[in-house]
Amino acid sequence: MKKVKAILLALAVLLLLGGFGDDGENLDMASFGDYQKEYESVDVGVCSYSSVKTYMDYRAVTSPSSTQYWYIRRYMYVDPTGLLIDEDGFIGVALGSYYGVIGDRYYFTLDNGTVLPVVKIDEKADEDTLDGCNHGEDGSVIEFVIDKDLAGNYFGVWENGLILSGNFNNTEVFRGSIAKVEKVTGEKNEHYVTYEEKEETAFDNEDIFSYGGY
Repeated sequence: MKKVKAILLALAVLLLLGGFGDDGENLDMASFGDYQKEYESVDVGVCSYSSVKTYMDYRAVTSPSSTQYWYIRRYMYVDPTGLLIDEDGFIGVALGSYYGVIGDRYYFTLDNGTVLPVVKIDEKADEDTLDGCNHGEDGSVIEFVIDKDLAGNYFGVWENGLILSGNFNNTEVFRGSIAKVEKVTGEKNEHYVTYEEKEETAFDNEDIFSYGGY
């Protein structure tokens, strides 16, 4: 029994030290303006049209007894931008209780047409939000969970000592108010299309599209 406990403890330590899951592809910031939704989704309504997008460092999640602590370390990795993303490129964020539970994924569409694929990896406390939606003090619905060191280098630290002055709405990539929120289901979107490069361009009647449903 002691030997089994020792092995389990060693595995836990390795997981803690290892931090995050396997790396996926790096985040393509330019893709959000013409984002192709890979998964089916259902409209769940907008609880606030706020444009404010704050941030927190992932290292602030310190309780090993919390779901978010283990979710971050099992499913997320740090992108060179400092954002945390999962294997499908969904960005790790903190949301209020209005929007589901840890691990739920959403498409947030902004009023400029930008689609942000996000996954809930931390939850804002109900006492800090209005009806489990936006933060009572700053009005934010979306709070990015980041590596502050990498994000500071990538996005820039302003004179007040905060990345983008504390609001990711101050960068063009994430600028805009929330216009629509859809919850992602586990089903692939049969209309999802990816474009593949061909070595030669010729009108040979070949199908140059790859459909995500196949």
